[in-house]
This record gives sequence, structure tokens and C-alpha cells, in this order.
Amino acid sequence: MSKKVQAIYLWWHKPVIDQELLQSLPNLKVIANSGVGMDHLDLKLVASFGVKMANAPRAVSSSTADTGMALLLASARRLVEGYHIAMSSGMEYCEADFLGVEVTGATLGIIGMGSIGYKIALRAKAFEMNILYHNRTRRKEQEEQAVGATYCEKIDGLLRRADFVMVVVSLTPQTHKLIGKREMELTKPTATLINISRGAVVDQEALVTALQTGVIGAAALDVTHPEPLPRDHTLLKLKNVIITPHLGIKTDKATYMITEEAVENMLAALNGLPIPSEVLPS
Repeated sequence: MSKKVQAIYLWWHKPVIDQELLQSLPNLKVIANSGVGMDHLDLKLVASFGVKMANAPRAVSSSTADTGMALLLASARRLVEGYHIAMSSGMEYCEADFLGVEVTGATLGIIGMGSIGYKIALRAKAFEMNILYHNRTRRKEQEEQAVGATYCEKIDGLLRRADFVMVVVSLTPQTHKLIGKREMELTKPTATLINISRGAVVDQEALVTALQTGVIGAAALDVTHPEPLPRDHTLLKLKNVIITPHLGIKTDKATYMITEEAVENMLAALNGLPIPSEVLPS
């Protein structure tokens, strides 16, 4: 079948795209990814075989933004801890000092204001949050005004002021361990770190230390490195951490839309038309 294969649809990083596979498919024209992140692909290697690449940003932005807000709210109101208290066999009452953090009026710092980051800002505005954002390029003034967002040219200023820090960037060599020991030490000791990008964007060892020593208040993670974490990992044992198994795009509607977008990209490539969501090697 190797000479008949002209397109590959990657689902959850499978099949693995390496030089051996690319060499075995002489007529391959396009690889379509089921999601936004392309860090699992060697983009330059794929391009060297004359193969085009595409992702699915339109399909995943809303579901991922929903996941980010769900994690923020669950951490702020200690929903996981509360669930275990309510379900415990000896439950008689909830302690009066079992207190969460107020979301209304709090400051949210969004690191990465692409399509997902902007949809998070829209949701945060509905919760009457003050919104700061850091991005490689500044949004248009009318876009900032629509969500009441303030641009922070430097990440440091955002970290110092935010009650919640949400990381929404692609994993690249530049963003690997973007949030490390220095960045965490800049945050408020009551701040919550929410990561819905890639696990390697956060220095996990530094995060464990920061959570254990009170440098940062809490973390809510939809992504880790690796996935899943080893069952004896310290992050799995801390009460001030919520971890979900990379649920960002996992809804029935998003899954259908991702497939539609991938098919649209593949058909365009096979018919010699512009690919709507083409990704070029940097």
C-alpha cells in the first residue's frame, strides 16, 4: 500500500512520523494533525520530503478554553477536595474553615493570547475578572477593549500581579520550561498556576518545590511531562494540585470538528489548493 498513501491523519500523535516512515511513502503529500500542537513532529524533516503539514486550530479552541476555565474554577473552589469530603464515609459536616478563593474580581494572567487564550479572556470577562496577557505580538486595541485585557510586554509584570496564571502557548525550544523557578518566585504566594498547553512548558521539579514550600498556592494541570506521570510522582500526592488526563479537546463536538478540519486540509493539499491550516517549519 505504500505507493498509494498520499495523506496521513495523525490522531493522538499516531502513527509516529520518522524518517523510516517518510522514506517508505514516496507519494505522501500531506500530514494532518488532530489538534494544534505540533511538537511531536520534526517539521523540518517532514518538509525535507516535500510533505505539507496542517493542524486543526479552529476545532479545538473553544473546548480547550472551556477546560482552562474548568480547571481555574475547580482549583479556586477546591472542588476535588470537596468531592472527597462529601463522599467520605464519616462525613457529618464540612469544616467552617474549608475555604476557597474568590474568582469574581480576581486577576487572571494569560500567557499566550492566540485563539485559545482570547477565548479564555472572553470567558474570564463573564466572571468579572481583571485580565492581563503576555504574547509575542500585541492584540489589536479593539480586541483588548472587547475583553478588558491589559497587555504586559514582559512576563514578569504579569506574574507579579496575577491571582491566576494560565499558560496557553505552543511547545517550542523557546517555551520549553518557560515557567521555571525564577518565574514561580515572582508570583504571589497565593497564586494558582493553570497549564493547558504542554507539560514541558513548566519546570515540574521547580513546581513541586514551589508548591511544597508555599512559593505558589496551587496548580491545576491538564498536561504533564510525561503523560501520564509515574504513579509515585510527588505531584500526584499534593493536596493543592488538580491533574486531569489531557482532556482539553476531548468533547464529542470537538472530536467531530477536528476530523472535519483535518479532512478539509487533506483534500485541499491533494487537489493542489491552499491548505486552510497549513503549518510551516520555523
